[in-house]
Amino acid sequence: MRNRTLTRRVSAVLLAATALFTSASAASADEAPTEAGTAFRTAVAIPPGKKATADASTGDYLYWQFPAGAGQQATAKATVTLPEASARHGAATWQLDVFDGLRRRQACASGEPTQRASQQDATVTLTCTLRTVRAWSERWSNDPLPGAYYIRLTVVDAADQDLGLPVKAEVEADAKDAGGAQAGGGELGAPLHAAAVSEPEDGWNGSWFTDRWAWTVGGAVLGALAAVGGYVLTRHPRRR
Repeated sequence: MRNRTLTRRVSAVLLAATALFTSASAASADEAPTEAGTAFRTAVAIPPGKKATADASTGDYLYWQFPAGAGQQATAKATVTLPEASARHGAATWQLDVFDGLRRRQACASGEPTQRASQQDATVTLTCTLRTVRAWSERWSNDPLPGAYYIRLTVVDAADQDLGLPVKAEVEADAKDAGGAQAGGGELGAPLHAAAVSEPEDGWNGSWFTDRWAWTVGGAVLGALAAVGGYVLTRHPRRR
């Protein structure tokens, strides 16, 4: 009898511990990161809809990563809180770079990835909107492909005396659907180095139903209605 009671108590404790560990893991996975990696391999994943923050020093290279699927257009934004103006010795130029899963630097279709902050500026904001991610591309092409994307933030020009001063970075990444007109034929066999990031809601290769289908169906319906209307207007009345 005592053995049964002891077994039940041990089982209850184990179940409670398992539930606590599972909930803690889920909560930590959903929390916004409070640090950054120092290289591609240690890049910190940014959950969708979250902002990552990190305390660093002027001159550090900070890395994050986020997912983007086919048909999406990704935008990375970084805001750096600079040291006190009295502690700085001049202006500084900050740069935001975005790389794909193969570590190929991607060109910004819009935004301001490089910004120069004067000695009096308290913050500096950088943005980079990439070209629409393609489902596939030729091997020689540098087109964005589905998978992980890396954000690198650093200062590229600053007074030597300012290197090492504390800064705070706030980074966010957003990938929005660009529409079916951007969808291309073909499909990538696997996303590029996406093990550390979550899969987009519509999958890496995008949803099969896009606005291209809506336009196609709508055009077919309008064409059929126009044909029926034309027939009604042009047909000759039957003589008796």
